Amino acid sequence: AAAMAHGHGHGCRCCCGEAAAADGDRGAAWGLYLRIDRQRLQCLNERREGSGALVFRAWEERGDRAQFVESDDDEELLFNIPFTGNVKLKGVIVMGEDDGTHPAEMRLFKNIPHMSFDDAAREPDQTFSLNRDPAGELEYPTKIARFSNVCHLSIHFPKNFGAETTKIFYIGLKGEWTEAHRHEVTICNYEASANPADHKLEQITPQTHFIS
Repeated sequence: AAAMAHGHGHGCRCCCGEAAAADGDRGAAWGLYLRIDRQRLQCLNERREGSGALVFRAWEERGDRAQFVESDDDEELLFNIPFTGNVKLKGVIVMGEDDGTHPAEMRLFKNIPHMSFDDAAREPDQTFSLNRDPAGELEYPTKIARFSNVCHLSIHFPKNFGAETTKIFYIGLKGEWTEAHRHEVTICNYEASANPADHKLEQITPQTHFIS
């Protein structure tokens, strides 16, 4: 409630009163993008290096069609999203084109840093069948009890609606953030650096977009 009060009126660009205030409050609810550790955020199979990070932004800016991520070799995308504290994840929005490039399925994994596509073969914590959402309005609610203590979130998009590549303009994350206790941060960082094999992948992956 405090966060919503803080954002109240911030997004008011007109004199529409209640409608603008409601819009501003909704935007404040989708503020978890501010709690992402962007230095360590990864997007596997992105065509343009660094483009995966662009889709995590303010809800009010979701309509910016210049910022998007597109897959490279096939239709799969995998995001590894470390947070700067502990998150209670309540909902996700996925916005794409109104065509075959829109992702058709979303799989969520918690607290598995540096996931690879091989790791994504395991059972996810929650799976969603997606609808095409070119306006960024459809919210997919999570099982909050399962996502109440998340320091790292992985989002796997295994398929789309039939196109060769997948394109995403915006991913919204709704929830609550709390500062992590030092002990919990240590555990998360230890897991994040435990698999040196994944770091080789990071060095190779950025070059793949030159092939096309």
